[in-house]
Amino acid sequence: MTQTYFEWLSQASPGAQLQQLISGHWIAQAIAVAADLGIADLLAGGPRSSDDLAQAASCDSGALYRLLRALAGLGIFTEVESKRFGLTPMAEVLKSDAPASLRSRAIQSCGDVQWRTWGQLGYSVRTGQPAFKHLFGMTPWEYRAQNPELEASFNAGMTSLAMQVANAVVAAYDFSALGTLVDVGGSYGPLLIAILRANPGLKGVLFDLPRVAEGAREPLKAAGLLERCEVVGGDMFEGVPAGGDAYVLSRVIHDWNDDRSVAILASCRRVMGPHSKLMLVEEIIPAGDVPSYSKLTDLNMMVSPGGQERSEAEYLALFDAAGFALTRVIPTRSRISLIEGVPV
Repeated sequence: MTQTYFEWLSQASPGAQLQQLISGHWIAQAIAVAADLGIADLLAGGPRSSDDLAQAASCDSGALYRLLRALAGLGIFTEVESKRFGLTPMAEVLKSDAPASLRSRAIQSCGDVQWRTWGQLGYSVRTGQPAFKHLFGMTPWEYRAQNPELEASFNAGMTSLAMQVANAVVAAYDFSALGTLVDVGGSYGPLLIAILRANPGLKGVLFDLPRVAEGAREPLKAAGLLERCEVVGGDMFEGVPAGGDAYVLSRVIHDWNDDRSVAILASCRRVMGPHSKLMLVEEIIPAGDVPSYSKLTDLNMMVSPGGQERSEAEYLALFDAAGFALTRVIPTRSRISLIEGVPV
């Protein structure tokens, strides 16, 4: 049986392993191009030749074969016979209609804006400031507001990422005792939709910037949940909707530095009743050399919005500064944890 790429890598010399890591941006771009061309969708009906795929995707046959050959060597696609390719479990996740599809995420992560921003990682490390604002003269939110196509791509990527963890969150936490759940910074509503579907007696409020919140109406309508979910646009730094039994912020706090994070949590604290709960859906950075994707997403937060991933102790400090007691951290079957707090 042929070794997988990961088996080969684990047995390679330190120099060969490092060389593969140095070339990681090649792999990321190769995946993104295959995602953009829709190759996984074209293979949904079964294996096809690279010539056939090139014609369907309107690209050069020889170049596409070389791309697919490289990706097949990584376990993304498989060359079932000479110049004929099929799907693998990883390629399945690149299909547009796959549960928790990563196609949009792959395209968004390797787009020109993201690529240029990561190219300035050294600037962020030297100065402690976000490379994005250094490059573009504004925050990512301001830039996307001026570039609707980029905003659509970003929101699609974030939605696919949220769908990966939504079911894990639903499985890890009992929402059934709540009456109303306010999703602060809920984007197009993937997490709230999953929670409402699993808890028929629960009502929801989706809160985000007006232009984003408006985009959530269609997914909520398609899910048959508009009657149970109010959509509200606004600025979370100025205030959030009152009346929630619980407030959930999924992948929101990691976008911001400590001062801005405390300001967001304080906005929630001001409208919460004495028995309301706060729930953050975030990655927790482990101590020491423990491998964790959160240590890489922390760098992404540093170069782009200027935020950070945090350890449990750092979340405890944020909660204390905003008037909350951290009651528990609940791991999920994904890399995300639920961080629960109550007003004090």
